[in-house]
Amino acid sequence: MKPQIYGIPSCDSIRKARKWFDANNVEYTFSDVRQQCPSRAQVASWIEAVGAKALINKRSTTWKNMDESARQEVEQGDTLGVLLANPTLIKRPVLEYQGEIAVGFSADDYAQRFNTQG
Repeated sequence: MKPQIYGIPSCDSIRKARKWFDANNVEYTFSDVRQQCPSRAQVASWIEAVGAKALINKRSTTWKNMDESARQEVEQGDTLGVLLANPTLIKRPVLEYQGEIAVGFSADDYAQRFNTQG
C-alpha cells in the first residue's frame, strides 16, 4: 500500500515531502485538503493518534487570522469541528502509512519509515 499524504500544494512542508518521495522513488498519493476535506472519522483518528495539539498548525495563516474565541475553541473546545471547518489549520503533511499517522516532515523520519538512505 502506498503512503498517503494530506495537505495543500503551496505548503513548503508538502513540497519538501513530495520532493523527498520523488527523489527516493517512493510512490505515494497526495490529497489536497482544500479540494477534499478528510472525513470526520479520519480527522478524529488523527487526533487520537497524535493528539490535537500536534495537529494544530499555529504557524498557518488560518490560525493567524482567527480571533481569540476561535483559537480557544480549537484548543479547549470542539477541536475536531474546527479542523473540519478549517482544514488548512491541520499541520502538514499528515502521513498515513501502514496504520500509522505522522504529522510534519522530517527527511530522517521518512528515511527510517521507508528504509531509504534519505
